[in-house]
Amino acid sequence: MIRHAKISEIDHILTITKACALKMQSNGIFQWNEHYPNKDAFVNDLDRNELYVKEHEGSVVGAIVVSTFMDEEYVPIEWLTPNGNSTYIHRLCVDPACQGKGFAQELMDFAEEYSKSKGFVSVRLDTFSQNKRNQRFYEQRGYQKLGDIFFPKQSGHPFHCYELVL
Repeated sequence: MIRHAKISEIDHILTITKACALKMQSNGIFQWNEHYPNKDAFVNDLDRNELYVKEHEGSVVGAIVVSTFMDEEYVPIEWLTPNGNSTYIHRLCVDPACQGKGFAQELMDFAEEYSKSKGFVSVRLDTFSQNKRNQRFYEQRGYQKLGDIFFPKQSGHPFHCYELVL
C-alpha cells in the first residue's frame, strides 16, 4: 500500500535514506550525505502533503515525494513541456533490505498515475550523474534526459534532469 506519510514516520524514513546512502557509497556513488536528505526536507514535504510511503507487511519500506514545487535549480533546464503544470519527484528511497522487489517501480507507478489523474502534463526529476543504475531505471520508464544541474553540498558532479510527458 502507498499512502501519505505521518510525522511519526519521519525518523524511520531517515533511517531508510541513511541505509541507502551507505549502500550507494559502498558502490562508489556519493549522492546522499549528511546534508541531504535531511529531516527538515521531509518535514517540509509532509507539511505540503507531498510525502508518501510504501508499506509492506505492516512496515514502511520506502518513500517518495510528489511535489508541484519547482526548485530554482531547475529553471535553466529546457523542459519538454511549459513550466507550471508538472510534478517533481524527490527523495525516492527503498530500504536496501527490500530492494529488488519492485517497490521503487510501484512508487514511480503511483507518482505517475497520481500526476496524470490530477491533470499534470509531465513528471520531472533529477538523478546523480554517477548513479548509472538510477539513470537506466528512469530511462526504461520513458524519461528523457534534458540537461544538468548542480547541488554543491552533495557533490561536484552534476545531476541529470529527466522528464516524462504524460
